[in-house]
Amino acid sequence: MFLVSCISLMMILVLTLLYMWRQQGKHRVHTGFVYPVVSRSLLFGSCAALLILLAACGSSATGNTNSTAATLTTPVSTATAPVTTATSGTTSTQWNDWTTYHANLQRSGVASQSPTADPTSLSQAWRSELDGQVFAEPLMVHGHVIVATEGDSLYALDPATGKVLWHTNVGTPVPQSALPCGDIDPLGITGTPVYDPATNLIFAVAEVSGPQHILVALNADNGHLQWKRSADIPSMDVRAYQQRSALAIAHGMVVVTYGGHAGDCSDYKGTVVSVHTDGTGNLYSYVVPTAREAGMWTPSGPSVDAAGNIYVSVGNGASESGAWDHSDSVLKFSPTLQLESAFAPTQWAEENAHDTDLGSMGPMLLPDNLAFLTGKSGIGYLLNTQNLGGIGGQISDLQICQGVAMGGGAVAGTNAVLVPCYDGVRKVSYTANGSKMTIDWHFPDVKYSSVVAGNTVYGLGGDGTIYAVNLANGQLRAKLGPVTSVPTFTTPMISGNHLFIGTTSGVMSIAI
Repeated sequence: MFLVSCISLMMILVLTLLYMWRQQGKHRVHTGFVYPVVSRSLLFGSCAALLILLAACGSSATGNTNSTAATLTTPVSTATAPVTTATSGTTSTQWNDWTTYHANLQRSGVASQSPTADPTSLSQAWRSELDGQVFAEPLMVHGHVIVATEGDSLYALDPATGKVLWHTNVGTPVPQSALPCGDIDPLGITGTPVYDPATNLIFAVAEVSGPQHILVALNADNGHLQWKRSADIPSMDVRAYQQRSALAIAHGMVVVTYGGHAGDCSDYKGTVVSVHTDGTGNLYSYVVPTAREAGMWTPSGPSVDAAGNIYVSVGNGASESGAWDHSDSVLKFSPTLQLESAFAPTQWAEENAHDTDLGSMGPMLLPDNLAFLTGKSGIGYLLNTQNLGGIGGQISDLQICQGVAMGGGAVAGTNAVLVPCYDGVRKVSYTANGSKMTIDWHFPDVKYSSVVAGNTVYGLGGDGTIYAVNLANGQLRAKLGPVTSVPTFTTPMISGNHLFIGTTSGVMSIAI
């Protein structure tokens, strides 16, 4: 009797599958999207049901009661399932790694593999709604898009579709009402994480309820939390500090910098800490010797040279006369944060008084022992990394921006850089020895930090419009948008033939 019932059910399923297979090739059009009447997932699910029924009938007929079950383990997530809208995508794309802010620890902002051709158009591939704003630049690690949110979560997404591959929540973000000032609500993970290939770990700093800053290390393949520890030092009034800068890796050390919240409230002091990548041992630290402020907050974060030396830009401090307090500066450290060299503009005291300091852009490390940065004054500086030169010790300087520069620069070919001026990106050329700089072109619509692939510059306007600009002459190649709302200082990541951009609600992919 049981066997007869099984056969009857199997016949019904077979007839249903034949009908669904015929319907699957037909399509319906709605609001610009084409989709099958019968989804593949439903079709395959029905096939699976048939196979299960066959197995059940077979095992009952033979009287075999033994079974083997597979156990699947997934990371714990406290978030609801994200919403993903995909309009294009391919699984055959080769996704080159982009493991830290602007691709590498020199902060060059150049894709290692360029799109096959310069763009004639841009289009949205997909958009994923996650559990918070994304201020951090997305990363690409082993073919996964890594995204950190203000919901204190890290995600890995399929770069072709935006599908969530893993999601790990590391804490409860801090509401702005619990802080003395600020402009991010709630405050979770803001600084761009960093991937360390030596350990296969992704490192991020999360602001969690307390408040407290915790450094977390996640397995890049599955998102499992490997270790976590406090990244605060005893002298800190934790509520006064914000971790906004990108993290870095320097010879087996994770490097983290701190500034204050928007509004410069409370008595914070620019602080950099480092810890071994296995999470053990001392938390090394350096605090700027100023009465207050001198934040290390620029989104591009510290740069690291081949010897493991760390370069950090510092904002305006309390001192406006007398002895220099190491604010409004570039500081060079060993991996364990021994101060090795420093630079400040001759007018550091005046810049402190008027909030026109160097803290808004991180140093870019260039060939031939050169470093470039600018800041809120818009004056660009080329420095010698072997000896930063102290006060007024630059190799050359030039008024580049008409106003502030904020974020991260990018290398624009041989002896040239892109400068993230708030009145529009500029390409600046310099002589091989750094003795002279020249402005080549100015594209006013790109307000945030730009990146380079092939012969094209990609960047965003403040309204969420995406621009592709000819690297040689600054002429527009293509644009899209405005397509989304983006947080301040948003910068794209490039991998394959796609841009990946953080938004105020998640992340999106743009096809080149």
